[in-house]
Amino acid sequence: MGRDRAARAFIGSFTTAGGRGVTAVAVDEETGALTPLGSTAAVANPSYLAASADGAVLYAVGESADGTAAAFDITAPVPRPIGEPVAVDGAGPTHLALAAGHLVTANYGSGSVTVLPVRPGGDLGPAASVLTHHGSGPHPDRQREPHAHQVLADPSGRWLLSVDLGTDSVRVCELDPRTGALRLHSEAALRPGSGPRHLAFHPAGRHAYVLNELAPTLTVCRWDADGGVLEPLGETRVVADGVSQETYPSEVVVAHDGRFVWVANRGHDSIAVLSLDEAGKRARLVTTVDCGGHWPRDLTLDPSGRRLYASNERSGDVTWFAIDASTGIPARAGSLEAPAASCVVFR
Repeated sequence: MGRDRAARAFIGSFTTAGGRGVTAVAVDEETGALTPLGSTAAVANPSYLAASADGAVLYAVGESADGTAAAFDITAPVPRPIGEPVAVDGAGPTHLALAAGHLVTANYGSGSVTVLPVRPGGDLGPAASVLTHHGSGPHPDRQREPHAHQVLADPSGRWLLSVDLGTDSVRVCELDPRTGALRLHSEAALRPGSGPRHLAFHPAGRHAYVLNELAPTLTVCRWDADGGVLEPLGETRVVADGVSQETYPSEVVVAHDGRFVWVANRGHDSIAVLSLDEAGKRARLVTTVDCGGHWPRDLTLDPSGRRLYASNERSGDVTWFAIDASTGIPARAGSLEAPAASCVVFR
């Protein structure tokens, strides 16, 4: 990634909790420090962001009951809306991904996944398809119905995976690039009551790591890109045995070289460091370090792979850490005030 592209990032936040919407920041490539350039609150609660491959357009979900998605021109210092926000025909979208000329959103409130066409100018068209999840889990409050929390493409680009906290499963789908139709291909069942939230792939593409919100664990899975099948292999705790603090893991990040996994733990307010074996099929908890704030909703690795950024929602800051290359342990290096911060995305 070129220096000009690595030098900017964007912070999402909850406007209903005092956030500034989407904030553009300059990134000091020597220190990792963030400097605000400007913000826009053109869409309510832009809780998760994704940048186009060319770094010219930023997309955001609007996490509200009548969920939306929006596009922003980010070629200037302050993000500028492209067109109007578009309805996702679902409630409470929490995540999004770009795939095959479309923007796909995971809608937590309605337990569905929506496909929106990306037009030549970068703006969004109306929903091309909506795939509704079905099922439930044993948790009496959190799993009465489906809750799609994340959607992402696999490394091969052939499959879309949606992680559902409410049904304890990960769905593997095919996206028709011509029509935007989604077809369910397979579904991986995880341990009942675990509440899967987010997933990240090993750089080799043969394993994936599912982070569970309702049980502070990471499920290591084998990924078969040829068959489009995800197979759980085992779980590893992301806080030490004996920890009594209520812990709700939020995000999982894999090192570029596949040696480490980092996890953000809300409640415990920590970043967990896990080491991987050479094949990536076994994870071991090494330690946890303080996240630098309260309620880390998101964790982001910078393009260089040398720093982590924690979006601490309730303390209202983004804190960055320098990673020890030999141990994978992050050390706090600085922070930026960012009310109701929900994510950081690099361009």
